[in-house]
Amino acid sequence: MRFIKTDDLKPGMRLAKPIYNRNGVLLYERNSQLTVPGISSVKNFGLIGIYILEPAEPVPPLSQEDLEFEQLQTVYMFQLRECADLILKRKKMAPLHPLLQDILKHYGSLRHRVNFNQNLRSSEDFMYKHAISTAILTAMVTSQLGYTIQKQMTMVAGALLYDFGYRYVPKPILEKGMDLEAGDQDIIQQSLERGLEYMSMYRNDYDFFPRALALMQAYVYADHPNRLSATPDDDLRFMVQVLRVADQFDQMTAMNIGHDPVSEIMAMQHLMKHPDRYHPNIVSALAECIHIVPRAASVDLSNGDKGIVLVENPKDFMRPVILRLTDNKIYDLSRASDYREVQIVDIMKTMDNRIAVDEDTLKQFIPDEELKRLTKEFQTAFREAGKAEEKRTVDPEFNFYSTNTLL
Repeated sequence: MRFIKTDDLKPGMRLAKPIYNRNGVLLYERNSQLTVPGISSVKNFGLIGIYILEPAEPVPPLSQEDLEFEQLQTVYMFQLRECADLILKRKKMAPLHPLLQDILKHYGSLRHRVNFNQNLRSSEDFMYKHAISTAILTAMVTSQLGYTIQKQMTMVAGALLYDFGYRYVPKPILEKGMDLEAGDQDIIQQSLERGLEYMSMYRNDYDFFPRALALMQAYVYADHPNRLSATPDDDLRFMVQVLRVADQFDQMTAMNIGHDPVSEIMAMQHLMKHPDRYHPNIVSALAECIHIVPRAASVDLSNGDKGIVLVENPKDFMRPVILRLTDNKIYDLSRASDYREVQIVDIMKTMDNRIAVDEDTLKQFIPDEELKRLTKEFQTAFREAGKAEEKRTVDPEFNFYSTNTLL
């Protein structure tokens, strides 16, 4: 698989990823051969390029949920772009409420981890794709935190609209990705503040919008609290921290044309190393929402070897059961003795930044009785975690992540 810029596309090239229109209708399926009209469509969509399969390369595996995730990302991006156009025209954002409802419908009450597959971003569409991804992460994390639907609506609205000011950030700065100088950060800050000026006119359009606006203001001015007209309350400050975790994780793992993304492991370790800025319980909630080191993932080990994840660890993603490929030795990294001998350094990624999986190796592997026992233990842990989640959802008194506990 390789990335080809739009201007370099040729008829006959095979698509590695599907292409949808603004309504989510599939236009070109994976493995489809590009035609001259197809290349024109790619250019009309404003795509900077697409992923192409090598001549003899098989179609990479993607689950139905993964395909739906990519489809919804496209639909949401066009809906958010429509909202942005209405904001500039100072008109009512009619598409906003349906967009919020659909994000929460799909990601606001999940009971399982998902593959958070990133998309390729250019300076032209960075604002929209970043906002959508941050909003999806926020919806999932707030579900883990036990937020009410109304509070989730507030949070997701803030995630979608706080960065409206990115449209004023100069293109060269956006293309730098995370490698920003102090002057660049000042320009971004000024642009975000400018974007907030448009938001106040929607204060009375939705009952959740005043609180969402307060969240946006508190987030944008988080490093300049003296410039806020009112000090944020404890609940609002915690909401800011939720948004900060989602924002940073997305930016670090995003496929920006100007910089290489880091893996989910590297991003999570960065968040965990700075607990003063990224609240540990929020980071833990994020780890409950997405696959970071899933089964069949290919990993780099601390001794220089490669490995395959046999059993995902639901309690600590860095300590799964792995198979070392050099000698087919099994390590249960939840055991201190095995963990002292070898650790996971990073996870291997595909060209399009998906986690590299090796299901074929696992199909050839026959587990022994010890591995079967470990697998059963992990499955039991999953079931117990699911029961606890269900209780927390239906019982308002059971709220491990309550704001009062965290602050």
